[in-house]
Amino acid sequence: MANPISLEEKLNKIRSPKLQNQRETAVVLSAVEDTLKDQNHDTTPTAYFAALLALLSQSIVPPDGIVNKDLASSVVYLLDLIISHVPAALLRSKFSQILASLGPTLTNQDVEAPLLRSSIGCLESLLLAQDSTAWALSQSQISPRRAVAGLLTLASDHRPKVRKRAQDAIAHVLRHPPPSPAIDHPVADMCAETALRTLSDTLAASGAKKRKGKDHVQEQHQPSLIHALQLVKTVASASGGWPSKNIEPLCEVLLGVSRSSNEYLALAALEVFETLFTGMADHLSAPKLPRLMEAVSELKPSHNDSQLLPPWIAVVSRGYDVSAQISPDETFQKLPALFEMVSEYLSSASHDIRVSASECLISFLVNCVPDYVITNPSSTDEKVSEKLARAAEDLLSVKYQSAWMEVFHVEAAFCEALRWKANPLARNIVAAIGELRASVSFNGKKEADSVLGKAITSMGPEAVLKILPLNLRTPQNGQGGRAWLLPLLRDNVINTNLAHFRAEFIPLSEAMYQRVIDHGDTEKTMEIKIFETIVQQIWALFPGYCNLPLDLGHAFDQDFAELISNLLYAQPDLRADVCRGLQTLVDSNREILAVELGDEETRSRSRITKTIAQANLDHLATFAGNLLAVLFNVYSQTLPQFRGYILQCINAYLSVTREKELLETFTRVNDLLESALAETISQPSNDRQQPKDRSPNQMPPTSHTLMDLIITLSVYLPLPTFPQLFSLTSRILPLTLDPQLQKKAYKLFPRLANSSNGVLALQTRNQDLQNLLLSSASATSPPARRDRLLAIAATISHLPATDLHFIPSVLSEVVIAAKEVNEKARSAAFDLLVLMGRRMMAGGTIEQSKIPHMDAGAPGAEASLEEFFTMMSAGLVGSTPHAVSASITALTRVLYEFHAELESNVIENLVSTLELFLTSSNREIVRSCLGFTKVAIVTLPDGIVRPRLASVVPGLMAWSKEHKSRFRAKVKHILERAIRRFGFEAVERCCPEEGKKLLQNIRKSKERKKRKKGEAKEAADEEQPTRKGRFESEYDAAIYGSEDDDDDDDDSNLASSDDNNDTGGRKAGRKTRKDAPLAAGGGGGGGGNKGTYIVEDPDEPLDLLDRSALGRISSRKPVVVPRTARAQQVDVDGKLVFGSPAGDVDVAMAVDQNGDLGDGGTLEGGIGAYVEAISGRDAVRRGRGGRLKF
Repeated sequence: MANPISLEEKLNKIRSPKLQNQRETAVVLSAVEDTLKDQNHDTTPTAYFAALLALLSQSIVPPDGIVNKDLASSVVYLLDLIISHVPAALLRSKFSQILASLGPTLTNQDVEAPLLRSSIGCLESLLLAQDSTAWALSQSQISPRRAVAGLLTLASDHRPKVRKRAQDAIAHVLRHPPPSPAIDHPVADMCAETALRTLSDTLAASGAKKRKGKDHVQEQHQPSLIHALQLVKTVASASGGWPSKNIEPLCEVLLGVSRSSNEYLALAALEVFETLFTGMADHLSAPKLPRLMEAVSELKPSHNDSQLLPPWIAVVSRGYDVSAQISPDETFQKLPALFEMVSEYLSSASHDIRVSASECLISFLVNCVPDYVITNPSSTDEKVSEKLARAAEDLLSVKYQSAWMEVFHVEAAFCEALRWKANPLARNIVAAIGELRASVSFNGKKEADSVLGKAITSMGPEAVLKILPLNLRTPQNGQGGRAWLLPLLRDNVINTNLAHFRAEFIPLSEAMYQRVIDHGDTEKTMEIKIFETIVQQIWALFPGYCNLPLDLGHAFDQDFAELISNLLYAQPDLRADVCRGLQTLVDSNREILAVELGDEETRSRSRITKTIAQANLDHLATFAGNLLAVLFNVYSQTLPQFRGYILQCINAYLSVTREKELLETFTRVNDLLESALAETISQPSNDRQQPKDRSPNQMPPTSHTLMDLIITLSVYLPLPTFPQLFSLTSRILPLTLDPQLQKKAYKLFPRLANSSNGVLALQTRNQDLQNLLLSSASATSPPARRDRLLAIAATISHLPATDLHFIPSVLSEVVIAAKEVNEKARSAAFDLLVLMGRRMMAGGTIEQSKIPHMDAGAPGAEASLEEFFTMMSAGLVGSTPHAVSASITALTRVLYEFHAELESNVIENLVSTLELFLTSSNREIVRSCLGFTKVAIVTLPDGIVRPRLASVVPGLMAWSKEHKSRFRAKVKHILERAIRRFGFEAVERCCPEEGKKLLQNIRKSKERKKRKKGEAKEAADEEQPTRKGRFESEYDAAIYGSEDDDDDDDDSNLASSDDNNDTGGRKAGRKTRKDAPLAAGGGGGGGGNKGTYIVEDPDEPLDLLDRSALGRISSRKPVVVPRTARAQQVDVDGKLVFGSPAGDVDVAMAVDQNGDLGDGGTLEGGIGAYVEAISGRDAVRRGRGGRLKF
C-alpha cells in the first residue's frame, strides 16, 4: 500500500488545482478538512473516509439514485484516493453500506465515465480487503461476488477508459486472493465462466448477423468481440491459469475466432492462447498444461483448411515451447511423433500452411531439444534422436518436393539444434542436399548453401568433406570439382580440429601454388588465375579453423609455426588471413575465459571449458616470442597502409607473452630505436626526407616503425621498464626534426592509461611527466598538437592534489588550441577544458609560485570552479585578437558545461564582461562573442539573461548588416532563439528602431512557416503556387544565395535588402537586378517541390562545366518570369506577332516594369491562363496517328 506521504502529495495536488474541472473537488476537500478541524479530528485516512461516506450518502440515495451529480463525482473521486489507505477491517465492516451507495453509479448506463471510473476504483480497494468468509457468500446476496459480477459487466463497456479500469480492477483482485489453502482466487472460476459465456454469446450473435447478410461492415470491425477477447485475456493472465474444466470450450471458441477474415480478431485470439501458455509456465499452474494441449490437439482442423490451420499450428508450436520449459524430457520423447504430425502439412497445396508447418518444426527443434541430449545423452535419448533424424530425412522425398524451400530451412535448424551430434545423424541429409546443389538445373542453391553451412558448423568440415569431397587435386571418376564449397567453409568453419586443415588443405594449397610457380613469369592464363584464387580461398579458411580449435595442443607444434612464419615472409597476399587466424587463436580462448558461465555451459556451447582455454593460451605463450620476432620483421617490411592487421596480431600475442620474453623483446626494440634516433639526429637536414615528399609506396623511416612497436608494447610492460620508456620519450619530444615521430611519442601516454601498470606509472611518475610536457611545449609541431592535448589529458586524469599548479601552467596552450584549424585538435581541446574544470571542482591547493613566470612568493589559491573561470578570464586581456577570441571560445564551452554548478554572481560578471566585446571592431573577436551570446541565451537562467537583453540586443543589431563571415545569419539565429525563449515583445522593447525591421521579418517568417506547416504539398502538375523566393530553405539561401536573396517578401515592409535576411518571396512589384537570373529551367522529379532545379539565365547558355553552376542549384522549382519586351510581341492567345510595333499589341498582355498586367490582373494570373490554354482540360491534344483531339 501507498504510504501517508504519497497520499499527502495527492491531496496537495487537489488543493491547488490547475484545471477547471478539479476546482469542485478542491472545494469538497476543503470543506471536509474544515469540518474535521472544527470537530477537533486529525486528518487521518480513517477520518477522511468517515466524512466522505457521510457526503456520499447525501449525494447518492439508493432509492432515488444520484441526487447531486457534481458532489457525487467529487466525493467518489476523493474516496477512490483515500480508501486504499483505510484499514481492511473497517472496509469489511462497511462493505454493504459502500456497495449500496455505489450501486446506482455502477448500474446506471447514463453515468458519466469519470464518476464510473472512480467508483470502480473504490470497488477494487473494497474487494481487496475482503477475507475468505466474505468471498464464500453467494452472488444472490450483497456480497463480493455480486460486486465482481458488476465489474465483469463493465469490463465490456463501450467506453475505452471505463473498460480498461474495470479490467485492471478484475486483474488486480484475481492476483491477490485472500489467505486460504487454495491457490486460485475464490471467484476465478466465476470470472472464467462469465468471460467465456460473454465471448461465446458475442461470437454466436456475430455469426447470426453474418448468415443473415447484415452488418457487412461489422465483419471488418467487431468491437464487441474484441472486447470479449480482451476480457478473456485479462482473466487468463490474472487467475494463475485458466480453470481446467473450462479449457476445452475456450479452445474451441478461440479457434473459431481464429477463422475470421479479420486479422485483428485472429491476432487477438492468438494473444489469448499466448497468455494461457505464459500463465502455465510456472510450476503451480503446470498441471493444467497437458489438459490444454490435449484440448488443442482434439480440435485439429481439416488438412486443407487454409484459414484455421496456420493459427492452430502456431498454437501447437507455442504450447510445446512452454511444455519443454516445464518437462523437457517428456516433451523431447514426444518430439518424433510431433514432427511427423506437423510434417504432413508440408505436402499441402497452400503456401501459408507449408510456411506455418515449417516454422512450427523449426520451433520444435530450437525449443524442445535440451542441452543434456547433446552433452550427456542416454540410450533412450539417442534412439529419439535417430527417429528425429529419419523424420528429417524423409522431408527430402518427392512427396514434399513442392515445399523443398521450406524443408531446407527445417534441415538447417535440425543441424543447428543437434550441433556436433549431427554427425552421423545428418549424413544422409548432407549427401542428398549436396547432390541437389551440384545439379545445374537446381534453383534452390541459396537455401541449399544455408543447410550445408549449418552442417559444416555442426558436423565439422572433416565430416562434410568425407561426404562431399572437393575433388580439386585428384578428381574421382564421374564427379566434378566442388570449389563452391570453399566459400561455404570459409563462412561456417568454427570449433573444429586444426589438424584437419594441416592434413587436407595445406597439401592442396602447396599443390596449387606449385602449378603457379611452374608456369613461370609468362603471362598468366585463366587456369593459373583460378589456381591463385583457390590458394587464397584455402587460406581464407585458416581463421575459421583457428576459432576455438579442439586440438590446439598437438596440432599447433613447432613445424606448423615454422610453416606459418615462412608463409608470412614469402607470400604477402596471404598475410591478412594468416594474421587474422593467429589473432583468432588467442582472442577466441580469451573470450571463453571472459564469459561469466560455468564449465558445463561453456562445454555445451563449444566443447571447451575454461580450463582447456587457459591451457591453450599457455601453449601459445611458448611460441609467442618467436612469432613476435617474425611479426616484427614482417611489420617493418609492410607499407603503413597495410600494417593494421599485423599490429592487431602483435597486440594479441603480446597479451600472452611471458614477462621474461617481453623484457627481452622490449630491450631489442629499444636499442634499435635509439640507434635509429642517433642516425636521424646526425643526418643533415638537407638529406632528411619530409613526409610530404615521401611516396605512398615508399617505406617510412625505421624510427617510425620501431616507435609503433614501442607504443604497442607499452601496455604489457612491467613497471621496471617505465623509467627507460620515459627516458626514450623525453629524447623524442623536444625534436622538431621529425614531426611524425614526435606525434607518435605523444601517443604513448594515452596508451598507457589503458593498462593497470600504465596507470600506476602515470601516477608515480606524474611529476616527471609534467616537467617533460612543459619543457617540450615550444617544440611541438602542428601535426602533434592533438596528441599532445591527449597526453596532457592523460596526465591531468592522474594528477595528484598537490600538483594542481600544472593546470594553469598549460591552460593558455589549451585555450589557444580551441581555435585550431584541425577539428580533432579543437575537440580534444574542448574535452580537456572540461576535464580541467572537473579536476578543479574536486578541490585542492594551487601553489602559484610553481607556475612559470610567477613570483616565487606568490600565495597559494584554493582550487574551485570559480577559480578556474578566473584563470580563463585572464585571457580576455590578451595581446592579440586571436588570443582574445580563443579565450571567449573556451569560456563559452566551459560555461555550457558548468553553468548549473556556478554561482549566479560569477555568471553575471562573466556575461557583463563579454557584453563589451560585442562592440569590438575585430571580426574574429565578435564571431566568438556571438557564440557566447547564443550559449548564454539558450542555457543560462532567465533571471540572469532577461535583464541583460537591453544591452545584448543593441550589440547584436550593430552586426545585423554585416554579411562577411555570415554575421548577419548568426545574429538572426540568435534573435530567433531569444524570441523563442523570452517572447517577441520582450526582445522588441530592447531593440533599437533601425533594427525592428529585422525583428518584424523574423516574426512574419515564423508565422508564415506555422501557417504553411499543415498545408498539403501540391502535385507537380498542379498550378504553380505563388513564388516565395529562389530557394526553399534558409540553408539553400545561405549556401547558394547572394546578397539580393536576403530581401523580404510581400509581407515584409522593408525598403532595402540591407535590413532584411528573409528567404521568402519577393514583392510582385519589386525590380530585379539586371544581372540576376530571370528565366528558370531545369526540371525536377514528380515529387512536388522536393526536386532539384537549375536556375538558368535567359541571355546566356547554361554551362554545367562552369564553377559558378553550383550556385544556380535550387531545391525549389523557379517560376518563369516573362520579360517586358517579349510580352509586347504576343497577342491575347499567346501567339507571336511579327511586323507590329509594340504599341499595337493588345494591352491586356502587356507587362509594365512593376510586373502588373495592363488590365489590373496579376502576372501569375496571366501565366496561369497561358498554361491552362496549352495544357488544361480544354486544350487541343493529338491522339494516335497524330490526329487532333478536342
